Amino acid sequence: MRITALTLWRVDLPLRKPYWLSGGRLRFDRLDSTVLRVETDAGLTGWGEGCPWGHTYLPAHGPGIRAGIETMAPAILGLDPRRPGVVERAMDLALPGHLYAKAPVDMAVLDIAAQAAGVPVSGLLGGAFEGATPAASSIATGTPAAMLADIEDYRARGYRVHSAKIGADPEADIARVRHLEANRLAGEEIYYDVNRAWTRAEAVTVMNALADLPVSFEQPCETLDDCAAIRPLTRHLIAIDERLETVADMLRIAREGIAELVNIKINRVGGLSRAARLRDLAIAHGMRIAVMPTGGTVLADTEAAHLAQTVSAPFRQRIWSCQDMIAVDPAPGRGARVVAGAMAAPESPGLGVAPDLDRLGAPTSRYA
Repeated sequence: MRITALTLWRVDLPLRKPYWLSGGRLRFDRLDSTVLRVETDAGLTGWGEGCPWGHTYLPAHGPGIRAGIETMAPAILGLDPRRPGVVERAMDLALPGHLYAKAPVDMAVLDIAAQAAGVPVSGLLGGAFEGATPAASSIATGTPAAMLADIEDYRARGYRVHSAKIGADPEADIARVRHLEANRLAGEEIYYDVNRAWTRAEAVTVMNALADLPVSFEQPCETLDDCAAIRPLTRHLIAIDERLETVADMLRIAREGIAELVNIKINRVGGLSRAARLRDLAIAHGMRIAVMPTGGTVLADTEAAHLAQTVSAPFRQRIWSCQDMIAVDPAPGRGARVVAGAMAAPESPGLGVAPDLDRLGAPTSRYA
């Protein structure tokens, strides 16, 4: 079996309402997603998606994915998609770095390989454990009352896990956390995501002011050095998100005891194949794992659902679904969906979801 063509669509994803994170310093109104179709001479087709969270959140953007695939296409065409390691090596030789541009290719290749093997994608990643993964809401930075109102809206839809975005002003953050914790329901979990917004001093100030609360903080500071510096000065659990990209990052986090939790965002780390390596290292070091896309449609959400379900208890923490935040759906009724606050991966061979071509419109580019 050989790869015969790569087709790309640029898909505009308007958000249902403006979204603020990192203490309100970053605003997002829409996302630029790239949907990829990989065709083969055996008649099997695989689908991938890459969607950075805007252009200002991290060094990744939608046009970069399409440019990266254009650069790598000559090296990908003609390869056997049932050998994802070979495809990964070819991409690395054709374009060093740029992991986020490689993720949708890896996703589509694994879709084909799983179809050929007659198993779901999770079957190529070690196999799915029983039970859907708890889905987390994503609560934008705002006043304590506004953030609680958003949580109440998600509660009405069955969510019992929430990721609340804070960071900006230490006094305001202390008030936000205390208000949300005072109104947290029994059996409900709220994670506080700073998105790198705090300085070291701000992190220590806020976390120690909240030492009486059993909460965790995600990516409190900009760098791993910063997070390592505050680790011995605070008592709360720390999660690393934006600064986990490579195996080397994961090894440092584990070796130096920088964090107890990790958030593996598949697009950022370069695809499912690389994400699975991070998963294994995290479990080996006793860390709980959140699995997420960086953004996108039900395609990206379904990819995340497959990986999340390969994480055993008690290490599987949560998943996030972007589909609830966007105003378009390229595959209505298909793929992984949030049901009663949780998301399960499809059990059919491959990824288990394909978009409606009419909804995608005309391709942006094609390489054959």
